[in-house]
Amino acid sequence: MAVVDANGINISYELDGPEGAPWVTFVTGITNDTTMWDDHVPALSRNFRLLRLDSRGHGGSDATPPPYSFEQLTGDVAAVWDELGIERTHVVGIGLGGMTTIALALRFPRRVSAIVPTACRVELVPEYEAIWPPMIEKSAAEGIEGIVDITASRWFPESFRDANPEKMEAVRAMIRRTSLDGYHGCIQALLTVGFGAELSSLRMPCLFVSGALDAIGGPSHVMQEMAQTVQDGQHISLPDAGHICNIANPAAYDDALLSFFDSL
Repeated sequence: MAVVDANGINISYELDGPEGAPWVTFVTGITNDTTMWDDHVPALSRNFRLLRLDSRGHGGSDATPPPYSFEQLTGDVAAVWDELGIERTHVVGIGLGGMTTIALALRFPRRVSAIVPTACRVELVPEYEAIWPPMIEKSAAEGIEGIVDITASRWFPESFRDANPEKMEAVRAMIRRTSLDGYHGCIQALLTVGFGAELSSLRMPCLFVSGALDAIGGPSHVMQEMAQTVQDGQHISLPDAGHICNIANPAAYDDALLSFFDSL
């Protein structure tokens, strides 16, 4: 893992794949870090140069006092691109990372060649918005440890959790690496999402990915509607996967990314 001074903070990142290959940037969501993409490095790094970075207050990246904004989160990513000399890149993100992926495409359309927003929303709905205030309250009282099991359980169906105890321990460890400021700051950014009216302005290819079992974070019908809104949009739903669908079904996620990128 490396660290770069970008947008006024130290941001941790990982690089994989051959120099000179097309870039793919991976953006994490809330209580995620770069390890969430580990399963995809072998397949994607053969033909692509991969940048995986930790969002503000997550993993090895510095935390600043909340609240955060999409201007900050997109500015962090773009500042890393500047420091690494990345002029143009595909962008992939899950959850808040998916929202940030769309925000990057809207803010920096000349630098973003294609996007893969995964398991996310562009507008708040009451049942989704209602998740977050209790999580802020619980973590403020008990620390990050207080939301570890709740978060992991929401991400994956019970059948996956029971069948994959080692994977679930790694997921819980990833959640624990999130700072409290980073957690609260990123939730507050998420609660400002409202890109629905702008989505149709996107002109780069867009692949929207959902987990077939994701009931609230970015359900398949929501992702399908988003794909139909953009000029060059596609949607794929991954079977046997909940919200963090790339960890639940990594082979299907690899196939989706590679097929999409190869078609460009």
